[in-house]
Amino acid sequence: VQLVESGRAAVQAGGSLRVSCAASGPTAARRGMGWLRQAPGTAARGVATINYAGTTTIADYADSVKGRFTISKDNAENTLYLQMNNLKPEDSGMYYCAADWHFCTVASSIQSRYRGQGIQVTVTS
Repeated sequence: VQLVESGRAAVQAGGSLRVSCAASGPTAARRGMGWLRQAPGTAARGVATINYAGTTTIADYADSVKGRFTISKDNAENTLYLQMNNLKPEDSGMYYCAADWHFCTVASSIQSRYRGQGIQVTVTS
């Protein structure tokens, strides 16, 4: 599985950004996908995850981003997105795309088997 993040990386507080993750490799190995964030000097934490159960989409968000971030996936393009609105300086950090064979929640996503190289997102006040 390969995960490659991309997107605009800097914005002022209150602004919006969308980061993308181009995924390749076995579909079964990417049943659960999500985004992690790592601020300087801290451990990575789950931000948002998305899983598909039949025709049902199940998304999970960290409390700190609920109502501001939206995770989505384009299965035809094998691309995962994270739309981030009303950004705050504390949203700054390295954002990693993550994937695993299993469904994942925000809490379990830090244990994902696969992780991209990350993209730095900076929100200035």
